[in-house]
Amino acid sequence: MYPLKKKRAYDTVAKNDGFRILVDRIWPRGVKKEDAKIDFWLKDVAPSTPLRKWFSHDPEKFAEFKRRYTGELNNDTEKQAAVQEIKDRLHEKTVTLIYGAKDETNNHVNVLIDYIEEKN
Repeated sequence: MYPLKKKRAYDTVAKNDGFRILVDRIWPRGVKKEDAKIDFWLKDVAPSTPLRKWFSHDPEKFAEFKRRYTGELNNDTEKQAAVQEIKDRLHEKTVTLIYGAKDETNNHVNVLIDYIEEKN
């Protein structure tokens, strides 16, 4: 199994990123598609639009956001298929999950990585 990493869409692309998967529902503002070097855009694994809007990147809501997003990951068949896609890629090479959030701690990518690592 290869490493699972995360990186903001605004960070410099590196060779050791491996397979770069954008895991946001919305394309990151100000990032040109050709500059992003995204190998795959996996919208289905991102939090639902109502959950994303409710959370609004408010750190005080993060614990509840994590609970709700984990519930989506457990109960949504499209999200489960998207998680499996990420896991399958990890058998081939390093996978870097790309996201646009400014807050590197209180965001869905950290929840997603924890979820994937717990399910392995």
